[in-house]
Amino acid sequence: MAEEQQGLELGVAEMEGEGRSEMEFTEIETRAECFDSSVIFHVVADILGFVLHMQQQIPSILQDVSLEFDTLQTEYKELEMVLAQNEFKASFRRKHAGRMREVKQGIRKLEKVMTTISSLRTALQLMISEIPDINGVILVLGASPIRPQHVYEVCFLHGKVVSGDDVDFTKSRAAEGLSRKVLKAYHSYLEQAIRTLISKGAGSDSYAGPTKLFLLVKAPPSFNLPVHFLPKHDFRYSKKIVPLRLRFKCRTQDLETDTQHCVAQTAESVSLLDSTSNDLIWFQCRHVIKGIASMTSSTEE
Repeated sequence: MAEEQQGLELGVAEMEGEGRSEMEFTEIETRAECFDSSVIFHVVADILGFVLHMQQQIPSILQDVSLEFDTLQTEYKELEMVLAQNEFKASFRRKHAGRMREVKQGIRKLEKVMTTISSLRTALQLMISEIPDINGVILVLGASPIRPQHVYEVCFLHGKVVSGDDVDFTKSRAAEGLSRKVLKAYHSYLEQAIRTLISKGAGSDSYAGPTKLFLLVKAPPSFNLPVHFLPKHDFRYSKKIVPLRLRFKCRTQDLETDTQHCVAQTAESVSLLDSTSNDLIWFQCRHVIKGIASMTSSTEE
């Protein structure tokens, strides 16, 4: 899909009723006939990184954290090579050994979260390759999926389904352009949503320390990838939690076909959890991302 064909339209609709139904949702429409697997993957991955940064689970945006991690690993290897040489003075060697300890500490701080993020991305790619018409994704931030602090729901209303065979997950110009527009819209939406929550007396303590981020994806019961996903037939989270919702749709989609598998936008049933489809269940990714203490939190303590 050419980037110029990925035109987006953003709409924010207000729910009616009480509890969860008070929260607004954002709908993003593209002129494309479908969301290909690569675009879906990169949009979900970018939102995941954005959530981790926004909720202070990583010290900076994911791209910067990844770059820092790679840079530290490269520097450590270079320092090892330097110290392997014998012609340096003892004072020089002590200085370099001290720097190696600092670099090693930085690597250890980031290693677990970066390894888990990489494993989660791999698992998501495998799932999307097998199920290209994936439609429901939930990101849960908290101690467990059923005891969340924050919930982010993402829904894809597909048009023509694209086969997941031999998917190239390299970020194309189309995927990059769509992700950039999506995150810009999502950022504005989150700012508005958070202001709404705070005005209602919730969410005033935006940082509660490092916690866990869980990924759940809706798929047919026949889906079988036990190394990466576990079925959660009766997954529900507390009705006291007001989720932040983002919904994507293709302008040319057959709404009558897709709606049965996605979000029923009514006062009584407005979340992914309320979908009445009997042929889809939730699968929880085994790779749980545990946040690391942010620079902000360490200075405040």
